[in-house]
Amino acid sequence: MVDVLPSWREGKIRESILDFVVRVTREGGPDYVPPGERIAVFDNDGTLWCEYPLQVQVFFVLDELRRMGTTDPALLEKPAVRALLAGDVQALAGMPKREVFEPAFMVHAGMSVDAFKGAVGRWIEGAKNPRNGRPFTAGTYRPQRELLGYLRGHGFKTFIVTGGGIEFVRVVSERLYGIPPEQVVGSSTKNAFHATADGVDILKLPQLGSFDDREEKPANIELHIGRRPILAFGNSDGDLAMLRYTLAGPGARLGLLLHHDDAAREFAYDRDFRPSPLGEGLDTTDQYGIHLVSMKNDWRAVFDD
Repeated sequence: MVDVLPSWREGKIRESILDFVVRVTREGGPDYVPPGERIAVFDNDGTLWCEYPLQVQVFFVLDELRRMGTTDPALLEKPAVRALLAGDVQALAGMPKREVFEPAFMVHAGMSVDAFKGAVGRWIEGAKNPRNGRPFTAGTYRPQRELLGYLRGHGFKTFIVTGGGIEFVRVVSERLYGIPPEQVVGSSTKNAFHATADGVDILKLPQLGSFDDREEKPANIELHIGRRPILAFGNSDGDLAMLRYTLAGPGARLGLLLHHDDAAREFAYDRDFRPSPLGEGLDTTDQYGIHLVSMKNDWRAVFDD
């Protein structure tokens, strides 16, 4: 007999997931959902991989700024850029997510999207989380990878809907989660078509196109996916609008919110983690019908080791 979701502990959360999948895939049942409508959306930072003490892309930009040496003087006026250049992780952790991520979207202005993806791919191979020494690519959560595979095995189409940069996440999404790049929705800069005698490229511009957080997430789901999800999984207040949008649809729905309450195996944080707090979500799970997933109590394992 196949051990379904082996890294999930027996209990209310695991049973809610299994029951939901059975109900929406049972042909002829009252909650049956055709495969084309089985859309599941997952946040990335803090939901599929470790985001503490800062999101992975922020560390990438920090290293890129060090490598570049000099930057646009106007960019240096931004507090987040000054903190990045100083390596002041504590200062960055005290800033709102949009402010922290903005230089991450701007610093590669003028670079082609292909060149940017190449830079991300080279960096991610050797980069490690400074807090625990774990390679960022080894920071994915094993229970979530099992869940993604389980859903796809039952006809679901899985998407990432992240506040992180869309091109950044697309570099790793298929390798780490089995999610192809066209099924990644994220924050983006404005891009431009660029043709020269040497070829044709898409260039990244210094203007922010969309910051995919909070109410922008469901708006971008409609824009990029065109279907209301029937399952959503997040970990912060920035995911609450996406969860509410998912649960407000007709028929069977499932909304899940991961609580980082395991200081022994990962990190424990919620309300006070300013770049990505979980406060309103904790206070309204019952109101909105969201299932709160305890990393400490609902997961047998967190990482592969």
